[in-house]
Amino acid sequence: MADLRLTELHSSLTDRALNSMNFLNEVSHHYPEAISLAAGRPTEEFFALEDLHRYLDLFADHLRSQGYDEPSVRRIIFQYGRTKGIVHDLVARNLAVDEDIPVDPEAVVVTVGCQEAMVLTLRALRADPSDVLLAVSPTYVGITGAARLVDLPVLPVTADDDLAAVVKAARADGLRPRACYVMPDFANPSGLSLDLDARLHLLAVAAEQDLLLIEDNPYGLFPAEGVDRLPTLKALDTERRVVYLGSYAKTGLPGARVGYVVADQTVEAPDGTTGLLADELSKLKSMVTVNTSPVAQAMIGGKLIANDFSLVAANRRERELYAANLRAITDGLAARFPAGEISWTVPSGGFFVVVTVPFPVDDVLLEKSAHEYGVLWTPMSHFYDGDTPIHALRLSCSAVTPMQIEAALNRLAALITDQLP
Repeated sequence: MADLRLTELHSSLTDRALNSMNFLNEVSHHYPEAISLAAGRPTEEFFALEDLHRYLDLFADHLRSQGYDEPSVRRIIFQYGRTKGIVHDLVARNLAVDEDIPVDPEAVVVTVGCQEAMVLTLRALRADPSDVLLAVSPTYVGITGAARLVDLPVLPVTADDDLAAVVKAARADGLRPRACYVMPDFANPSGLSLDLDARLHLLAVAAEQDLLLIEDNPYGLFPAEGVDRLPTLKALDTERRVVYLGSYAKTGLPGARVGYVVADQTVEAPDGTTGLLADELSKLKSMVTVNTSPVAQAMIGGKLIANDFSLVAANRRERELYAANLRAITDGLAARFPAGEISWTVPSGGFFVVVTVPFPVDDVLLEKSAHEYGVLWTPMSHFYDGDTPIHALRLSCSAVTPMQIEAALNRLAALITDQLP
């Protein structure tokens, strides 16, 4: 039997980011009786199996309307498909309707979830050992993990940092910042958003510093009640500075695992010819997943067709549920901690609230919370590099009922009270 040493495998396998993703995905299975305010997955309240058949039929009818005969319809849905995807044109129509983003369908690569879109984009950008990725901190652990897989160091950019100064300092140190990763709408994990002025400033800095922006937007369709949606960076982008990552996990069908990347930047070859960055990402994808499941794409395509290519109205019930749950969490925290050492964010939408406490929060405390108090949440330490103790935890409102929120907050309040000095 071949024995392997972990030290002889890729260094990412011992990285905190990869361990974090597995830990966060699996902890709820170890404590099935605990109420989970940790999961960032969408609500299951409106799932209906009959929708899958309806979406598949709608997509097949769409293909017929495009002139495909029955053997071709079956081949498109059943066979290996085009590497860049078979619903790229429908994704482009969805972006035009919901986000006011005009997109050449050929600039779209349909991926296996947004996670593959991240890996492909970072793999393409990482060309030299001096390359680094900038990322707004705290940062979604998935982008950190994807960067580790392709040996791309991540430099954090905090809310107090001047992005231009960070870029200049990195270059002065001999590094080459390739892009800055940002989630402008209801970010995971902070729950916070960038206002319009901040978005415009970010685009101006990117142009000034010749930097790409990688915009991730899984939560943009879920503003709280009375909150107007702001234009995405990509919608404001006039210089093709933004590589736009999208996913239908939160707004479509999470089990389909369909995401996409809009990569409309031009790439010049040594012979002077030019193409799209999307074409280069497609080459990488052909060696990673070959193509995204055509059946899964057909389901998403059918849902887009069923809703006239807009998921805003299609997610009205979900938006109302998330907004009510978000308010229940922030109001519930205010009722339990009227004054003192505990504080929390009050996001204008999305899934997440961050609670700051006067003691370190780590996985050991999470296990204690699950085992002794019956409530799960996410230590914010998973979203930072380094070993500095983090005195905060993340709560998610998306996959719980109001009754579960009340019970979970009672349990969380008991834990916090018992931990106070």
